[in-house]
Amino acid sequence: MWLPGWPILRAQSGGGLKAPLATVESVRGQRRLAAVCPVADAEGLRSGMPLTQARAMCPALSVTDADPAGDRAGLAALAAWAERYTPLAAAAPPEGLLLDIAGCAHLFSAQDDDGEYALASDLLARLTRRGLPARAAIAGTAAAAWALARWHPALTVLPPGGEAAALATLPLGLLQIEARAAAGLLRLGIRTVGDLARLPRGEITARFGTEPLRRLDEAFGRVAEQLVWPHPPAPWRAQRAFAEPIGTAGDLARAIALLAAQLCQRLADAAQGAQRFTVTFLRVDGARPAIGIATAQPVRNAAYVAKLLTAKLETLDPGHGIDAVVLEADAAAPLAPPQAGFAALDAASGSADLAATVDELVNRLGEHRLWRPLPGPSHVPERSVRRAAPLASPLGWTGSTAPARPLRLLRRPEPIEASALVPDDPPFLFRWRGCLHRVRAASGPERLAAEWWRGARPAPEREAADLVRDYYRVEDQGGARFWLFRTGRNAGAPGTRWFLHGVFG
Repeated sequence: MWLPGWPILRAQSGGGLKAPLATVESVRGQRRLAAVCPVADAEGLRSGMPLTQARAMCPALSVTDADPAGDRAGLAALAAWAERYTPLAAAAPPEGLLLDIAGCAHLFSAQDDDGEYALASDLLARLTRRGLPARAAIAGTAAAAWALARWHPALTVLPPGGEAAALATLPLGLLQIEARAAAGLLRLGIRTVGDLARLPRGEITARFGTEPLRRLDEAFGRVAEQLVWPHPPAPWRAQRAFAEPIGTAGDLARAIALLAAQLCQRLADAAQGAQRFTVTFLRVDGARPAIGIATAQPVRNAAYVAKLLTAKLETLDPGHGIDAVVLEADAAAPLAPPQAGFAALDAASGSADLAATVDELVNRLGEHRLWRPLPGPSHVPERSVRRAAPLASPLGWTGSTAPARPLRLLRRPEPIEASALVPDDPPFLFRWRGCLHRVRAASGPERLAAEWWRGARPAPEREAADLVRDYYRVEDQGGARFWLFRTGRNAGAPGTRWFLHGVFG
């Protein structure tokens, strides 16, 4: 896709000015024309001409500063807008776009043989309505399409393998060969692509290097051309374009349901499910608002996915209308189909219902606000519990062999004042947060030592025995139950300290 005079088109903003307009830049301290509009071109103005000479030839000339960075950003935005036709669209500075439409053409025509022409015609018509006249060519290679779009004013669609014949009579400069090599070839009388193709390859390489023949081979499709796209397409993608823009909630919901059915069918055919779904809406003004959902487990239920996505449509601003809708899925994982008619079907159905509830809560509250505590790989209380996904499989202690632990574990053990009858006995009273508790019943101790393999060391003012804790489960006269522990080499010694670590339910 070629947009001749793109800097001027961007400066005019599609206004179609009748006055001559040019962009100017400073070259070695002199102001020169960088690009000229068709009106200025008809007046004899050319790129590279000094501004003083241009004003002498055309007093009515309007000028604006050249903005190469803005031109590149504008092309990138236009490429993003063109993703309504294909997920692979990229800017080709200074005045072009590259679109890989393989596998997309059939979406724009009922007949496979004219789909490419219909797609390109629709794209050119939309650009023309936006005040951006453009030329397009469709070929098997990007280099051939680039050359044909700049040479033929009409839309050109090459048949497969027709690049060599179509490019043979084109000027050599359309191959984008490096300037010094191109000038050397012209001095030898090599003026067309066909002339270069007929020369002995060894002699060309020996005199001009490998670059001219590499460009020729890329244009003919003999070697692959390295193209860089803004972002690779998602492996699981469904897209729908509309003849007229849509914007009502009902139309958008139906489009989402249709795309979800297509995408989930593809996932089912591959025995896959996905945990993230994103819908991107391509608005007529070029904006690309999106909504997304995440599920606790891989899913491919089209109605369920459409329900979660439709619930977020209230956050969408359709603007002046939406031309196309794209649904993408990632975080895919194998998902076997459920077996009907077996005893485990009820359990599986219950799990699915639970997953549906979790998904609704996660998408309302936030992905990181819903979790379940599971045993961690440590006997130290501070590290014995870890956060896990809501439906993660429990690993660790199970059944009656798990030691009793409080329902609420404090973030850090809090020091308390405690009194015991004999050094090894549990306390008969303690004070915590200013309240005095008299112990009615107690059990313990349960001795927990630090994880020596972690290289734990006590602070200089503490003894090594502080790394060993004696835990007690106590109940006060009011029925409240607590988890206390004592540190120190000898109970009752000056170094002995008491802490409260948790509260039982």
